[in-house]
Amino acid sequence: MKHEILESIKNVGDIKKLNIDRLELLCKELRDEIICKVSETGGHLASNLGAVELTVALHYVFDSPEEPIIWDVGHQCYSHKILTGRDISGIRTEGGLSGFPKSSESEHDVFVAGHASTSVSAALGIAEAKKISGDENSVVAVVGDGAFSGGMIFEAMNNAGRSKTNLVIVLNDNEMSISPNVGAMAKYLANIRSRESYFHFKDGVEHALLKIPVIGKGLFSALHSVKTFFKDMFYSSNTFEHLGFTYLGPVDGHDVGMLIRALKRAKSIKRPVFVHVNTLKGKGYDPAEKNPSKFHGVAPFYKENGELKKDSGSSFSSEFGKILCDLAEKDGKICAITAAMTDGTGLRKFSEKYKERFFDVGIAEEHAMTFAAGLAAGGMKPVFAVYSTFLQRAYDQILHDASIEPKHVVIGIDRAGIVGGDGETHQGTFDVPILTTVPGITVYSPSDYSELENVLKKAVYSEGVQAVRYPRDSEKEIPKKFKKEYGNFDYFKGEKDCLIVSYGRLFAEAAFAAEKTGVSVLKIGKIFPIEHELIEIAKKYKNVLFFEESVENGSIAEHFGKMLIESGFDGKYKTFCVSGFVPHMKVEKAMKLHGLDRESMINAVKEALK
Repeated sequence: MKHEILESIKNVGDIKKLNIDRLELLCKELRDEIICKVSETGGHLASNLGAVELTVALHYVFDSPEEPIIWDVGHQCYSHKILTGRDISGIRTEGGLSGFPKSSESEHDVFVAGHASTSVSAALGIAEAKKISGDENSVVAVVGDGAFSGGMIFEAMNNAGRSKTNLVIVLNDNEMSISPNVGAMAKYLANIRSRESYFHFKDGVEHALLKIPVIGKGLFSALHSVKTFFKDMFYSSNTFEHLGFTYLGPVDGHDVGMLIRALKRAKSIKRPVFVHVNTLKGKGYDPAEKNPSKFHGVAPFYKENGELKKDSGSSFSSEFGKILCDLAEKDGKICAITAAMTDGTGLRKFSEKYKERFFDVGIAEEHAMTFAAGLAAGGMKPVFAVYSTFLQRAYDQILHDASIEPKHVVIGIDRAGIVGGDGETHQGTFDVPILTTVPGITVYSPSDYSELENVLKKAVYSEGVQAVRYPRDSEKEIPKKFKKEYGNFDYFKGEKDCLIVSYGRLFAEAAFAAEKTGVSVLKIGKIFPIEHELIEIAKKYKNVLFFEESVENGSIAEHFGKMLIESGFDGKYKTFCVSGFVPHMKVEKAMKLHGLDRESMINAVKEALK
């Protein structure tokens, strides 16, 4: 597909040479490009389509990278990447671009993103650094309304509003995070959003007064000095101004001309400014407009109708939701909690069947964890479903609020292990080392759906903090002879003097490797605390190989090895874990890279038996 305007842009400065009509055509071409490329690779679609005009206006007004643009979460940055000279073909695949801002990719990506509510803190730090060095350039933070449910944003706003920096915060308000926004802040923004009359009125008065010969400028200055009166008349000021910001908006986020005027005004003020922009998630692509949650993060699809090219089928997430619904039907104390991930964590059906026992707290994992502990203190059985990478934020709450005076809280840890295209910021390879430092915690990691049901029931009807971690994808095929008994562990004895130890979805790989090589396999269902009986089994072997989808430092493999040595084990023990941050690539490729696929396991066994 040929894009006349887009192909004429050789550097980001070329955008400034275009008139409004050409800018509008550029926005259309950007949408076409994003839809075309994401349909081939999958990726974040609805959020990117909603931010096209805003991105064009930002680059028209500000001079990146001298005036850096910091993207909150970053899943709306595809237009930004294209306009700064990058080809998004193959985005989120090995060798392609990251789906999030990444400073190693471009000087225009000033700060890494992937998690919500970080942009204002980062932008304020950069702005203060510029002020110290005498640089008067602006710094822009672009943050979605969903991120405004995160406490870190309020900490940063409180600090930023009283700073003397050239900081511009742009609120991209589309009434959505991934699932529809909830909570008091969402209602507050909706209240402001409904009063665009102030912005239009003020612009009209300004334009009319400045046209009056001789006295026009004087009248405008006088009116400007009493602007508070007019603001109060329309919406009684707002929280952002009370925090110290000059508030501009709401602005139509799909009107390039209006956006440019508002951003130019923000840039000229030379103090902290808050620009409120209304956008439509999925704008310009009918399937995404009608179902923005589905097209938030989407697999490859047919761009003609939005249908997925491959049926995603069942997954650990969907099965988790079904099992929890079944349990909740029989037990009125079971509650479910999510942090703006109703669909992602498989809780849509629960949210519809048990509305009084379902809580979407917004993008606020810390609050969610302590809220769950509060529910438990009130006699409920709370289950908090959260992605592994986002659970990292709630470590203090797990330790301090749920563990010290033990509360019965179940944590359903979705996307545990390697996740693929989302890359470094979303890999679930750190939750095990985090969780194993928590006194009294029990951690399960099922290998398939049946075991997920088994361990989730155990977790719901046990005491203290219980964690059930499971991967993003569907269950893997397991050789039939490795029967599934679903105890806290299962031991499959082979004829050779070598033992593979593993858990979770890696058990399927281990089972195939054992079938091929004739060695034994120890599958752990309850991975922590490690039962002494496991050590007694393992110490009988001369060679023990532990395969784990976690970073090694603090892993189950490390704990297991320590216990083995302390038990008097004198054989050879080798661990195969994840090393550092895993970049975006297919899960299968990442597994192979870290020696966790069945072929690597077979080779490791052969080497051990030499």
